[in-house]
Amino acid sequence: MKSRINIPPIPAVLLSIISVQCGAAIAKGLFPEIGAAATASLRIGLSAIILLLAFRPNLFKLNAKQWKYVSLYGISLGAMNMVFYMAIERIPIGLGVTLEFVGPLVLAIFSSKRAIDFIWVVLAATGIALIAPWTSNGLNVTGVLLALLAGGFWAAYIILGGRISKIMKGGEAVAVGMLFATILILPFGFSGGGLSNLNPKLLGLGAALALLSSAIPFTLEIKALKQLPARTFSILMSLEPAMASLAAFVFLQEYLSFTECIAVACVVIASAGSSLTARRAKL
Repeated sequence: MKSRINIPPIPAVLLSIISVQCGAAIAKGLFPEIGAAATASLRIGLSAIILLLAFRPNLFKLNAKQWKYVSLYGISLGAMNMVFYMAIERIPIGLGVTLEFVGPLVLAIFSSKRAIDFIWVVLAATGIALIAPWTSNGLNVTGVLLALLAGGFWAAYIILGGRISKIMKGGEAVAVGMLFATILILPFGFSGGGLSNLNPKLLGLGAALALLSSAIPFTLEIKALKQLPARTFSILMSLEPAMASLAAFVFLQEYLSFTECIAVACVVIASAGSSLTARRAKL
């Protein structure tokens, strides 16, 4: 399957973020019905089916190097999603997104080579620090640790995605990666018993979740990673906490405080600055 729509890398990342946040709203509704592990299994499993049918990768033509990186890519992808869902079962989603971003942020800092890039990282980090409810009491420690672990898998996903995008076609890489992700997390979905509660309505919501939270964004991201430096991709993804806060305002009527508005401004400016830097670097 060849896409006739050629989306530039930066808009592709932004569209990916919006898609993921729409999917998060659906996932939140599924948690009470089937649980986090089963929701992750449903999301990843249906995404794998959709992508395998869409791109039809020839598994027999993959060489040893491709198998190695696509399997690691898929495992990091699956682990990232399942662990994050387990985290936001225990802590607020805004805090979970913020803590998860620690992984990509650390990656951006260590991969930066120019002073201007470090400025965007610091600005994004400032915004994240302002968004995070550091003063909240009674946080579930397990949830916090799971969110940080998900951030580590996110950083691995970025690195491996960049490498696999150079040796495989984007759509095929995501499709095969989703297959490995499904193999990893499906046993957890069955062991929790949530998948036994599936009905046509939940399957329909799962299909929408698969498209919005996995199939669409991961396909956009794998194409973007082929053209963007890992550090630029990481900083652009700093919009995730801001989008989570905006979604809470739109869907849950949670008004932003002055500090939160400043935080959103920080991450938006950092993302715009990193985008400008990426464009100039190619000129």
